[in-house]
Amino acid sequence: MLTAELSQKIIKNVGKVIKGKEEQIKMVLSVFFSNGHVLLEDVPGTGKTMLARALAKSFDLNFKRVQFTPDLLPNDLIGLYIYDKNKNEFVLKKGPIFTNILLGDEINRATPRTQSALLESLAESQVTIDGITHKLSQSFFVIATQNPIEFEGTFPLPEAQLDRFMIRLSLGYPDIENEIKMLDSQEKVHPINNINSISNIDEIMEVKKEIKGIHVSDEIKRYIVDIINRTRNHKDIKVGASPRGSISLMQLSKSMAAIEGREFVIPDDVKKIAPYVLAHRIILKAEAKIKKVSTYKLVNEILEEVKVIK
Repeated sequence: MLTAELSQKIIKNVGKVIKGKEEQIKMVLSVFFSNGHVLLEDVPGTGKTMLARALAKSFDLNFKRVQFTPDLLPNDLIGLYIYDKNKNEFVLKKGPIFTNILLGDEINRATPRTQSALLESLAESQVTIDGITHKLSQSFFVIATQNPIEFEGTFPLPEAQLDRFMIRLSLGYPDIENEIKMLDSQEKVHPINNINSISNIDEIMEVKKEIKGIHVSDEIKRYIVDIINRTRNHKDIKVGASPRGSISLMQLSKSMAAIEGREFVIPDDVKKIAPYVLAHRIILKAEAKIKKVSTYKLVNEILEEVKVIK
């Protein structure tokens, strides 16, 4: 399969920069192929920006980075119409959102007003400026980051916006051996400078078409819905995953199956990605928050309880 072959090449290529994180790269790649977006929640310096840049270079796509700050305005992100005296008309000055891969760095440092400017683009791959709707790139992909340990001067993402990210993921620190390899690779020149393009937009469209053809049995669909429904009836959960969570779980399962070289989804595909798809979509009850219950742990417990009905 084209998806499996290309994915291995991309993972190897990005792995020149991000050492020892093949599974995380595979997860991000599956979201990209599924037309979703990623929220990377990690401490500074773990390679979030390099991951986005390496992915863009591997696919020969445009890349832009926006540093989210409290004074960032919606128009700074999406653009605005300005009057052109020579043309005697208003012309669109496009913002950085008009790109293929957008890195929104420290997204929770922007005000809710600016954060909300992302909502339409995340859900519909389009933006509306002065009442005029503009379509974004077919391969529009957002990697947003936030620091999980700094809360001063931040505006936590509301549930409606969290729900629009297909997965929430953490790269984490590399192990000792891979950190040594990282030091070796950057001793003289940064490896990002040596990454070459190994794919293009046409191949991306072919992969997305191939993934749409991946078979999902009725049993797997029921399994996905049973997992989602369990999040809505759990004793520690106030608000469970939305129907968008069901769709994301199915779409990502199809991508993971294709990346693994299969033409059909198996339960392990669902189990592998479910914690990353669902943990940020559920709201805990007050008692569970006080006990510092982990949403990831809850999802894993649900996966242990829910069985595939054949």
